[in-house]
Amino acid sequence: MAAPFDDGTLFGHPIALARLFGLRGEQIGDDRARVRLPHRPDFSNSRGDVHGGALSALFDSVLACAVRAHEPLRWGVVTVDLNVHFLASCRGDVVAEARCDQRGRSLCFARGEAYDDSGRLLATATGTFKLVERQPDPTPSASPTPSTPDRPCP
Repeated sequence: MAAPFDDGTLFGHPIALARLFGLRGEQIGDDRARVRLPHRPDFSNSRGDVHGGALSALFDSVLACAVRAHEPLRWGVVTVDLNVHFLASCRGDVVAEARCDQRGRSLCFARGEAYDDSGRLLATATGTFKLVERQPDPTPSASPTPSTPDRPCP
């Protein structure tokens, strides 16, 4: 597996939600990915455990990374379906590992597991994703006029 990207992205993609959650890509390659969710009290439930929504965001990200692991910079993905099964709670960092089970021309199927720092299984997930080839960023001069409530973007 390849080493992580050290440029503030999730394996080469600037994903705002991943940045908000502090997700750290640890490994990608060979149809697999590993991503860490560092513990933050802001993402805890009323009992102080990692919130299920935070685990779902982690799974959405790590499964998507596994799906594009064959060419991480070329492909983006769109989530079609995501199923998460919660097995145990935790109050620390969570590491999720995922693998792409099947990659078709456009639809891909992945599965993953999330573990606490002691290796205890916390949750499992499966997902279906659509591969989307990334387009180059538009030039700053070609950016659209900002929208307002009475004037939508063109």
